[in-house]
Amino acid sequence: MLRVAEQYYGSDTGRQRRANEDSLMVRSPLFVVADGMGGAQAGEVASQLAAETFQAGLPGSGEPEAALEELAQEANARIHELSHANAEQAGMGTTLTAVYVGEREVAIAHVGDSRAYCLRDGELLRLTDDHSLVDELMRQGRLTPEEAVEHPQRSVITRALGIEGTVDVDTRSFRGLAGDVYLICSDGLTTMISEERIAELLRSTPRLREAGEALIAAANEAGGRDNITVVLLRLEEVGGDGAVAEQATLTGLPAVRPGGAAAQPAEAPSGPSTEAYTAPATAAPRRPRTGPVRAPAARRRPRLQARRVGLLAGVLAVLALIGGGAFLALQSVYFIGTNERGLVTLYQGVPLELPGNIALYSSQYVSGVGASTLSAQRRSTLLDHTLRSEAKAASLIRSLELDQLE
Repeated sequence: MLRVAEQYYGSDTGRQRRANEDSLMVRSPLFVVADGMGGAQAGEVASQLAAETFQAGLPGSGEPEAALEELAQEANARIHELSHANAEQAGMGTTLTAVYVGEREVAIAHVGDSRAYCLRDGELLRLTDDHSLVDELMRQGRLTPEEAVEHPQRSVITRALGIEGTVDVDTRSFRGLAGDVYLICSDGLTTMISEERIAELLRSTPRLREAGEALIAAANEAGGRDNITVVLLRLEEVGGDGAVAEQATLTGLPAVRPGGAAAQPAEAPSGPSTEAYTAPATAAPRRPRTGPVRAPAARRRPRLQARRVGLLAGVLAVLALIGGGAFLALQSVYFIGTNERGLVTLYQGVPLELPGNIALYSSQYVSGVGASTLSAQRRSTLLDHTLRSEAKAASLIRSLELDQLE
């Protein structure tokens, strides 16, 4: 059977962000990375909720893929409910990539553009597909990988937790082998350094702690435009009596919420730990409810129907108020991107498209400045889809048009 022999986790704010909206959860054999989106620290809240949902481990004893999807849907519901209950957090969402190491297979659940890789026999294999605009264009043959690297809309994702009441979760399983190294990371790593460079660093640095720190350092050296989160784990084969118990007691790390720029490395101990991985507790059986004798069902049906109609009307009214509040909140945030002609454009809303090409943003002003005329540094800072107030975003575009942008 397989177990995790060595592990590392680290998160860094990067060089151009003030806060870290990435979250991670490390509790072997379960590992999670989430990259939040939304203004006023809403992205931080969304990613943390996603990571915390996985903290207690997989529910039940069913298939790992199904259990991972169940937790992903639970996280989606929690984030969606909170975003509709609080106007300041309306529109928040998060990516999610979760990896579970079973006895023979590694199961993955994935939403968004955080990624999972496997380094096997020196070759880096990508295990997830990005749910992003540029990846969809590449799959349609309308964009080359080279064009996607510098595409001004590369940060627009097409799927995230929390945006809708339910979400499509990609799940799959792979046969694990001893010596496999799995990497889970946010796009702050993969948008800054190439997959070839990632593979090179993993191959040349055998210890996972050193490899993880080298990956984060390389992303920062390339500009560090986004938060960078890296989780690494190496598999080994164990057998004989006691293997199952050894797997269950390997590590029991608490949920991790990275804060600030400092990375948080951790390596699995060389021998079994005494701290056991604990499955979620089962609920105690309910006691029988006692009370007065009720009228027969036939006599109370009209009253029940009236109550149901009133309850339904109340629920619909609340949903209408929540939906109206969320819509108004989306109208209060803006970001800067480019239109189909490559011109710098002011957008109202959040940079996300729902299934069916439903955009949660609309164009408000198109400048006369083409993104291709900007330096790489200026493109990365101006077109990073940071959510801003209308006044701040409009001021940036005005300064750009007057060539007064610092």
